Amino acid sequence: MRKILGLVLCVAMVLSFAITGTAETAATEAEFHIGIITGSVSQSEDDRRGAEAFQAAYGEDMVKLAIYPDNFTEELETTIQTIVNMSDDPLMKAVIVNQAVPGTTEAFRQIKERRPDIICIAGESHEDLPEIGSAADLVCNNDFVARGYLIIRTAHELGCDTFVHISFPRHMAYETMSRRVAIMKAACEEFGMTFVLETAPDPTSDVGVAGAQAYILEKAPEWIAKYGQNSAYFCTNDAHTEPLLKQLLQYGGYFIEADLPSPLMGYPGALGLDFTDAAGDFEKILATVETAVCEKGGAGRFGTWAYSYGYTVSAGLAQHAMNVIKGESELTDIDDISDAYAVFSPKASWNGSSYTNAESGVKSENIFLVYQDTYIMGNPGKFMGSTEIEVPEKYFTTK
Repeated sequence: MRKILGLVLCVAMVLSFAITGTAETAATEAEFHIGIITGSVSQSEDDRRGAEAFQAAYGEDMVKLAIYPDNFTEELETTIQTIVNMSDDPLMKAVIVNQAVPGTTEAFRQIKERRPDIICIAGESHEDLPEIGSAADLVCNNDFVARGYLIIRTAHELGCDTFVHISFPRHMAYETMSRRVAIMKAACEEFGMTFVLETAPDPTSDVGVAGAQAYILEKAPEWIAKYGQNSAYFCTNDAHTEPLLKQLLQYGGYFIEADLPSPLMGYPGALGLDFTDAAGDFEKILATVETAVCEKGGAGRFGTWAYSYGYTVSAGLAQHAMNVIKGESELTDIDDISDAYAVFSPKASWNGSSYTNAESGVKSENIFLVYQDTYIMGNPGKFMGSTEIEVPEKYFTTK
């Protein structure tokens, strides 16, 4: 009860900052700045909205925002410079990048050379975790190990017999995603399910976001016809999610949760919903999405996290950085990180652990993997209890 009360007070505090702009906030703004770099709304809307929410809570004078290029793979130098530019601010004390796309490690190295006093934090790294962990003070990713097992387990519990994984070579070169695929495949074998790999265009390639989405719209009905109504689908890219959901709602199949889960990830576009007046109110957002999914006949087949992962990471890591700067939290304490996340996801159940190197079996001191319970929408919807399930030890070194 004491913990619940504490979370309520934290949320109230954040809202009071946003609404009243107290004198205490003004004093804080004069003391230090926090920078948050995300992708654009078109590439990763939730990440951006979370950064904006934190800025709205603590003010533009204190919180500085920037956006890296949509085509970050081709504009590496611009991406690096966008991040490094934050260190030009003499009051900057923490820089958070979510998602930490290629170039973030080099940017953090340059920042540390210029300004070793700045705390560098990576959310959802696209670079190998040991690599970015060597430059960042803290790295927080979704738990690709536990989720690789739990997503398959949930699909099995819902009656799925086939799991279809959709991605492209650039993503499959990432350790996090290649290991997760190996875990998903192994879990499918454990549960007697068929595992299928399908390839779709990379949205950062010449076809762009529009071309990649058009491909999913065209191919999804063919996949569903081929693999059956009891097939579940998963894609590694945010831009693929909306067209995939749209076709699954129309043609059948299951969707356990997105790569970076949120009721805002793909669902508004697929369902024609406008959440302009509900920004940040995830209880209202989830209820609206759930109603629309059920009206489309999707009850019991579509899932998400109750609170947006990308939104929570942007705002939660910034909250954690602020707490650390003020001396109220320890940078690499998983409980302190969870408490900061809870400010922006007050009713969520979270779990996680330190990153384990699959080669050496050694756990990292500054890299953490986290996940939230899976919520399956229906009449009524239900949490699957994923955060309470013990993942078999063998999966932590599967590769």
